[in-house]
Formats: sequence, C-alpha cells, structure tokens
Amino acid sequence: MRLRSSNDDPPATLPHAAVELDRWNPLDDAIPDHWRTPIVSISDIHGYLDDARSALTAVGETDRFDPVVTQDEDGTLHWAGNDYVLVFNGDMVDRGDRNDETLALVQRLLDEAPRGRVRFHLGNHEMAILLPEVLYWPETYSGRLDDESRERFLEWVDAGLVSAAFEGHEYTYSHAGSPGAIDVSAANEAVQAAARDLGAAIDAGEYIEVQEEIPEQYPTVFGLDGGSGRGPDAGLLWMDFKHMPTDTPAQVVGHTKHRAPTRRGHAVCGNVIRQNQKTTGGEGVLVEAPEALWAVTRDSGGQALVHTV
Repeated sequence: MRLRSSNDDPPATLPHAAVELDRWNPLDDAIPDHWRTPIVSISDIHGYLDDARSALTAVGETDRFDPVVTQDEDGTLHWAGNDYVLVFNGDMVDRGDRNDETLALVQRLLDEAPRGRVRFHLGNHEMAILLPEVLYWPETYSGRLDDESRERFLEWVDAGLVSAAFEGHEYTYSHAGSPGAIDVSAANEAVQAAARDLGAAIDAGEYIEVQEEIPEQYPTVFGLDGGSGRGPDAGLLWMDFKHMPTDTPAQVVGHTKHRAPTRRGHAVCGNVIRQNQKTTGGEGVLVEAPEALWAVTRDSGGQALVHTV
C-alpha cells in the first residue's frame, strides 16, 4: 500500500541511518545529575544546511566555549569530542533545499558522539513524515518521501532515535513547548507508542485510518488544538510561542520564528534560522550551562557573539 499522499513530483528519499538501530536504546529523559555538561540547542534548520553549519561552528569561535563540531575542508561537520549535549530541537526539513544533507548531519553526529550526547526531537515537520494524511503538504520534502523512507523514519522513532522532550539543567527542551510543566518521560513514551501503532497499522493495511487517530490519542505531543494547529491547547509539536504564559516552568523551544533568541517569562525560543534568511547573519544556537543560558549568534559580518538570554 502507499504510505504517502499522491504527488506528481518525484519522491524524496531519506538518507540511510549510520546508526545501527538494533543496538540503539531509548535515551535517558533527563541529563544525569552529575553531568555539568553544556547543552547546545538548535531548532528549525528546515533544510538550510549552510546556516546550520554556521550556527554550530560559531560555538567554537567564541572565547567562552569549546567547539561542539569540527568542519572538514568540504564543509562536512563532525562531533568535536568535547563535553556537550547537542539537541536538534525539531523541524530539520521542508523549507530549504538541502533536507537530505541536514538529516545526514543529524545521523552522522548521532553515530560519532557517545550515546546520550546528541538528541533528535520531533517537530511538526517530522510529524508530517509520520502522518502525511493528517498534515497534507504534498509539495514539501516530508510530503514527497517515498514509502520506504517513511517506514524507515518510523523505525527511528520506534527505536528511540527520535524523541519529543528532554530535561536539561534548568530548562526542559521540546519543539514548541507547553503552557505548563512537561512530563518528559510520558511525552517520549507517547511518541514511541504512536510509532508502534503506526507500524502495526501499516502491517494491517490501516495506515491512513490510524494516522487520523494519533493527534487525539496522544494529544500532549501531537495535539492540533481542534485542528487549528498553533493554538494554546496544541501539543508539544505545535503550540505558538505567543501562548506561552510568563509563569511557565523554564523551557527551551523552537517552532515560532524570531529574529533573535527571545525570552517570554521563563521560556526561550531559539527559532532564528529561517527568519534570518532575509538578511546576512542572525543564525545561532542556545547554550545552557548549570549557571546560565546563553545565545551564540552570528552578526552581519560573520563574527560569533555570545550574550545571556
């Protein structure tokens, strides 16, 4: 059976994972108490690989931080081997034209880094890979994936290679966030349960029907707030940052575009890459250490800047 919506454009193909799924175990839901490790978060790359590369390499160009990645002469990024956790906080694909290479970057760093050092979170555009009939985006990379690629991504989610949330030092990480406290373990368990439901549905020939049930069955993660998507009752993949109350527990999110990392109460949104496509510079990451949260961004001249958020 076909797993994707029909489209006249040629199908897209997901890169093969370097990580061996049969040896992969789901990651811990929180950073270990004894780790003083900085956490680097980048969100909403959307296939803009050059901007992601610029943002990630900027970390090592500052006086405050060691490199999180190294770069080959051809621009290929590798894990630098320093003491970090790196969070790809959702929406790796769909807007730019280097989606395959962006996913290959995530896979390569997952393979090169020690277990637990690199995390890949679902965003609403990864949700579109899993639920193409619910989020009907046939002109996008996620909408054009071939059946084999869609099943392979489902296997990544089922194996725990892709999750929804993570508890950092003081901040909780998810793609869009929540007005209240996030039960990280429950959210990640819901993601794996949804993947198992979808896998069983494919085997039973009921993939389309089960897709439509997932947002209501697992609303904390996939909820669409009555179908509108970005409302205040939407799940962790969808809620717009403007609905974040100022008294929410501390969170690091993406999803909602900003020119610069933006704080609202105890929550910080780091989705800057796509908004800054219109100008030179502006791409960046967030870095959480036990004592503070910083943004590392490029200015219009290419210099890496560090400031607290």
